[in-house]
Amino acid sequence: MKKLLVICALFLSSSVYAGQMVKFTEAGFKQLQQENASILIDVHASWCPTCRKQGKVIKKFLKQNPNSDLTVLKLDYDKQKKWVKYFKAFRQSTLVMYKGKTEIARSIAQTDEKKLYNLFSLIK
Repeated sequence: MKKLLVICALFLSSSVYAGQMVKFTEAGFKQLQQENASILIDVHASWCPTCRKQGKVIKKFLKQNPNSDLTVLKLDYDKQKKWVKYFKAFRQSTLVMYKGKTEIARSIAQTDEKKLYNLFSLIK
C-alpha cells in the first residue's frame, strides 16, 4: 500500500513539474522517463559562474514558455556524484536533454541564449 501511494504521488506530481525546475531525484527522473516526458538535466554547482548564467537563461525560457512540457531536473555536481557519473557529466554546467529514456542532445558550458533556446526547442 505504501509503495502504491508513493507511485501515485510521483505520477501526480510529475505533471505538476512540467515547465518547472526541480531538484533531481532518481525516482522523479525514472518516473518522467516512464511518462516519455521532456527532461533537461541541469548539472550545476552553486559556485559555478557558468552554471548561474545557464540558470538565468533556463528560468527566462520557462517564464517565456509557461506551457512548455520541459521539466528541468537540477543535479548538484558536488553532492550527487553517482548521477554525475551516470550522465557522464565530467564538468559542471553540463545540460543533457532527454525525451523519455532517450538522450537527444547535450551541451557543455554553453551560455548563449539563442543556442540554449535552440537546444530547448528540440523537445516539442
